[in-house]
Amino acid sequence: MNWQQTYTLFGQGTAVSATIAALPVLTVLLLLGVLRKPAWLAGLWGLGISLLVALTCYRMPAVLAFSAAAYGVAFGLFPICWIVFWAIALFRITTVTGKFALIRALIGQLTQDAPSQALLIAFAFGAFIEGAAGFGTPVAIAAAMMAGLGFSPFRAAAICLLANTAPVAFGSIGTPLLTLSATTGLPLLKLSAAVAAICAPVALIVPAYMVLAMGGWRMLRFAIVPCVVTGVVFGGTQFVVGTYVGPALTDILASIFAMLALFLLCRFRPTTGVPPELEAAFRGERDAIAPAADGTDLLQLSVSDVVTAWMPYAFLVVFVLLWSVKPVQHLLAAGTFNVTWPMLHDQVFRMAPVVAQKQPYHAPFVLNLLAASGTSCMGATICSALFLRVSLRTFGQVLAATAKQLMLPVTTVVSVLGMAFLMNYSGATATLGLAFAASGALFPFFSAILGWIGVFLTGSDTSANALFGSLQVVTAERLGLSPVLMAAANSSGGVVGKMISLQTIVVAAAATGMDNDNQSKLFRLMLKHSVLLAAVVGCLALLYTHFLHF
Repeated sequence: MNWQQTYTLFGQGTAVSATIAALPVLTVLLLLGVLRKPAWLAGLWGLGISLLVALTCYRMPAVLAFSAAAYGVAFGLFPICWIVFWAIALFRITTVTGKFALIRALIGQLTQDAPSQALLIAFAFGAFIEGAAGFGTPVAIAAAMMAGLGFSPFRAAAICLLANTAPVAFGSIGTPLLTLSATTGLPLLKLSAAVAAICAPVALIVPAYMVLAMGGWRMLRFAIVPCVVTGVVFGGTQFVVGTYVGPALTDILASIFAMLALFLLCRFRPTTGVPPELEAAFRGERDAIAPAADGTDLLQLSVSDVVTAWMPYAFLVVFVLLWSVKPVQHLLAAGTFNVTWPMLHDQVFRMAPVVAQKQPYHAPFVLNLLAASGTSCMGATICSALFLRVSLRTFGQVLAATAKQLMLPVTTVVSVLGMAFLMNYSGATATLGLAFAASGALFPFFSAILGWIGVFLTGSDTSANALFGSLQVVTAERLGLSPVLMAAANSSGGVVGKMISLQTIVVAAAATGMDNDNQSKLFRLMLKHSVLLAAVVGCLALLYTHFLHF
């Protein structure tokens, strides 16, 4: 069966077609942002509306439509939910053994300031995990740690979502840009430099913006020094490495330098003098933590005690880094099975002007059982359980409790990705892209917005680059703009769309144990910040069009 995509509906123009194509997205926004329904319900409704639009408006054959939705569901289960499951299981291991209480106390001894803890864990450490693993791992790990440090589930999730912006384009050893380069045929280093030019200024302001958004101007006044230090070190390193070295190590090096800078700052400036009422409000109206939350006298602790407490996360770092080493990847590839998705692969054809000429739409499913980021997290979890002498029964209870916690979040993730993949293969997403491409001289601004929408739909900058990369290049060449800059704007705009993608919100909520009813509240909070930051990225792209040449 061969089916060609069409991008105009019922003989109408771009505006009407785009409005119809956007119905699934508008449904999700209505249910979450206005009616305040839980995320899992919004996801299921979005999937249902996308099926209706694909079958009745795009006239997509039912076999292809249901296969595309199933393809998205499968991708949601593996690798996304696979990562989240083991990230939460690792955190539960540290709590049932009592080691996280000690970690909490040690961090409290280094700095009791909530903003400094947020910068260290959510921004810097989260960026390290993003650079090494990506695909939901940093939000799951950092949000769980933040909740353990005394932040309310809502605040822990919100802070981690805001923090997980600047590093996204260079995440997972540069995978988003490797995908963008492969999709567009543009030079990787030029793309990396253009993305660095856009994302580094964003990284510069995100630490301060995160504190401002969560604590207000008064809190920012107390925390301005660690915010500036973090932003300058991370953003500066990201710019230099991204421009002159390439995307693979950009986040890893930037986050390491940022963590070192914060550690030194906290050692010589252990407190910013934040008043207790501001401290409690920043954490989410919970009491500020004490240096030794479990009553342990930290002065009596041996080096062995401290090392033992941190070993689960040391295992995580080791496994994540191992999984990024080429020789190890070759060994792990033995457990990789490349499947072409049945009744979909190369049976849908993308057409001009989305692509230069008619192209089959591939549907590969990579079942990388060993090489997946979630498997590295599984290895860290198992090693931690063995090292901390967790009984087999207790380990089983941890896994069972984690699975129970993730029942509704998994429903959300698979339904939203089913919706996103169906919109891709039906042509609805391309219709939205063509509507933005018609903006003419303002296209550099809307180029970033297009990437933002792509990540909102798919939850992945990599997927958004694969989805819209070719469209960005084709449109840029028609308008006489830089293809490199427009492709980079797509990836850069995507980084600030991740905080509102339902699957990312659900990951953060699941990691912190947040009530399902609060997920719509979290979405509404993140939406206004995401829109503002997307506008900043769009303005940067528009500015660079006139003053920089890539």
